[in-house]
Amino acid sequence: MHPACRVRQEGFGLLFYDSRGPRLLFAETGNLLPSDFYSVRRGRDEFPAGLTTGQQQALGKFINQLLEKGFLREQ
Repeated sequence: MHPACRVRQEGFGLLFYDSRGPRLLFAETGNLLPSDFYSVRRGRDEFPAGLTTGQQQALGKFINQLLEKGFLREQ
């Protein structure tokens, strides 16, 4: 997670916000991805255990969005 970004669990899933500007990202992930999952360094294709292939593909697309929008950063 970028140091300027935070994530909060909501009823619909996750809310990402960026303190560098008024950027919000609403993610309808339900309970598939816990809010603290990316608080530690992980690979782009690391997902919580027990997800189906379809869920992994959907989360993979979502992770790419987070990278493109600057909420996550690669190291």
